[in-house]
Parts: sequence; structure tokens; C-alpha cells
Amino acid sequence: MPEEKYVAVVRQPAGASHHGEAAFFDVDNTLMKGASLFHVARKMYQRGAFTLPQAAGMAWKQFKFVLRGENMDDVHAVRDSALTLAAGITVEDIKALGEEVFDEMIESRIWPGAKALAQQHLRVGRMVWLVTATPIEVATVISTRLGLTGALGTVGEIEDGAYTGRLVGDILHGQAKAVAVQGIADAEDLDLKRCWAYSDSHNDIPLLSMVGHPVAINPDSRLRRHARENNWPVYDFRSGRRAATLGLKAATVGGAIYGLWRGFTRFRGPTV
Repeated sequence: MPEEKYVAVVRQPAGASHHGEAAFFDVDNTLMKGASLFHVARKMYQRGAFTLPQAAGMAWKQFKFVLRGENMDDVHAVRDSALTLAAGITVEDIKALGEEVFDEMIESRIWPGAKALAQQHLRVGRMVWLVTATPIEVATVISTRLGLTGALGTVGEIEDGAYTGRLVGDILHGQAKAVAVQGIADAEDLDLKRCWAYSDSHNDIPLLSMVGHPVAINPDSRLRRHARENNWPVYDFRSGRRAATLGLKAATVGGAIYGLWRGFTRFRGPTV
């Protein structure tokens, strides 16, 4: 299996007809619209886990992510905020929260086209793995609910059944995804030249480049350009993408923040 700092959860083996083949899916903006960690944060806010200024900061980062795609500064800022907020929370609470987040916020945001691709791979007997910077607890819920083979995700350090606020290793992102997938390939006897990988971000070019069938889904501008230059397939599941992008760019920052802020406040429940 891959290095212990990345967790793999095996659900079902591939069919014999496609032994040695697998498909690897990024999650945020690839399998689903937006960032899954944002919805975890929103649920934590509903439970009174952090303050209004902290919630506003995360809403702003989600807005930028949906508009322009992944940015390393934002990825690390969200990581650091999430680690600080998670310190002291029990593993069981996070698992329960992950189930709630999937039911209430993530399931409706999964792109039907991306889900259909994953299901097609499963139907013909290939393994399907999620490979994501999303916390492994959330990635595992998504993988399990969709009936996928398993998940690789970012792992938080645990002591006495609670999170310490530190990571085991580093965030599963960029080159680290390629390393983790190589670990899966070695453990499962996969031929990566017969495998598929799907992502929206140029940061995942190392992962996409190591498989025989790389596919850009809802790509950012740099990945779209790279895909064209290398004749990679490009799928865009964002309806009215050009019009929506122009509309977002024309909107005021205040209006954009207000819309996302309502996503927090509208569903705020009692604190626990």
C-alpha cells in the first residue's frame, strides 16, 4: 500500500477482465462543484465551532476557488485554518460530520457527468480511487457512498481518539498525489499506462502525466492549455460556463461574499 501517511480504503476488487487497470479521480471541482472542505467548515460553523470572521474568510476562499480554480496559497491557508479548528475534536465526531456533510451539501453538488465516468469504469471492472487533499474521513464517506474502490486523502494526527491539530505527513496535493498513486499501483499490481486520471487543476499534472489516459475535467486555464498541447481529452460539466464566468467577474466583491455568507448563516443551527 502507499505510505502510511495516506490512507487507502479498499471497497471492492476490480473484475478479472480489467486486472491491472484503475481510474483515479480528484474531488474538488472535478467530481463535485467547489471545495468539499468548505462544506465541512460550514457544518462546523453551524455547530458553533468557530467565529463569524473565520467563516467569512472561508467563504471568500470558496468564492475564489469556484471562480478561478485551485491556488496553492489558498490551499495552505484553508489547511492551516482547518487544522487549528479541528484540534481536540474526536474522530467519531468528524466521521459523523462527514456523513452529514455528504447528505446535506456534497451529494447534490456532484457533477453527473463525472459520476457517470466513475460508474462506467466500475461497470467494466476497473478499480476507482479518489485521490484528494480533502481530509481522509470526508474522502472515505464520498468513496463509500458512491460505491468506489477506495480513497486517498490528507490525514490528521490523532492522539487518544482526538485530532491534535497537526498533519501526518503533508497535505495530499500536487506531486504528493503522484507518489500516493504510485504506492497504490505497486500494491495492486497496476499498469499505470493502462490507467485513467481525472482532475481540474494544473497542480495535478504530475498525476495526470503518469497514467496512459489523462483527462482534464472542468480545467483551470493552465491545465486546459496543457491538455490542448498534449492532446488530452477535456470534459467541461459546468453548464453555461462562459456566461457564468463573465457574470461572476462582473459581480461586486461585496455581492459575491454576501451570497456565500448566506450559505453559512441561512443554515446555522444550534451550537453544541
